[in-house]
Amino acid sequence: MRLYATTVGIAREDRPGLLSVLDLPYRDIGELLAGPGLERARNAATRLELPLADASLRAPVARPGKVVIVGLNYPSHAEEALAAFAALGRTDIDLPTEPSMQVTAGSSVADPGGLILLPPVAADEVDYEGEVAVVIGRAATSVSAEQAWAHVGGLTIANDVSARDIQRRAMLGDAVASIGVAKSFDTFTPLGPCLVTADEFTLEPDLSIRTRVNGELRQEDRTSSFIHTIPELIAHLSRYQTLHPGDVICTGTPRGAGVFSGQFLRPGDLVEIEVEGIGVLTSLVASA
Repeated sequence: MRLYATTVGIAREDRPGLLSVLDLPYRDIGELLAGPGLERARNAATRLELPLADASLRAPVARPGKVVIVGLNYPSHAEEALAAFAALGRTDIDLPTEPSMQVTAGSSVADPGGLILLPPVAADEVDYEGEVAVVIGRAATSVSAEQAWAHVGGLTIANDVSARDIQRRAMLGDAVASIGVAKSFDTFTPLGPCLVTADEFTLEPDLSIRTRVNGELRQEDRTSSFIHTIPELIAHLSRYQTLHPGDVICTGTPRGAGVFSGQFLRPGDLVEIEVEGIGVLTSLVASA
């Protein structure tokens, strides 16, 4: 099932390109997950039909309780990160044996087709990271990897935007900066364009992911490359904190983020992240 959050309500795509706006009282899919759950959307009556091309889309989850960022989960990205450290003379850094995670602000979520705003305090080194995002459907506390998929509501696309200068300061021990702050500015987590429910995927989905900036391909990989699978990530994270319905897990990004080439985002840039089976998440960059 493909669900969209629109300005006129939650919509189900019953036919390609045509949305059925559902007779539901919820503003977004996150509220639906926190309430009766996705089965309510599967059985809900249609209030009106709307061509997808004419719909004003919102983020599937407008204000998640938390966004969990997973780092270094594609071998290609891990290799380029280690190479960058080695170039700086840091050959003592090893890849983490467990998932690397950072909790960021739910207020950073932005709508599909919306703006990524460059913050005045950190506008020069803002970077993109195309990612598959997991939206939790049922609360998960200390679940096993075998149990984990039953707690997935669905998958969507995320752009894990980062202010790399603040992130770098945090990694060098600046007490004022933090990685969480670097990723938590308003509009720094575009989500969408839709939520595709978990039953549409296998337990370890093999999906292509591509990121383009102004039409130029910057990132490309497949989720079958994950170092830690989605069930493994959920099992690991749920040992440290309960994952609640509507929480978002960004599962990592492939090789090609701008920090390694110096290709940071500038006003007027168009970022497109395409994930097989989900769609394309588009954002325009602007000065705040």
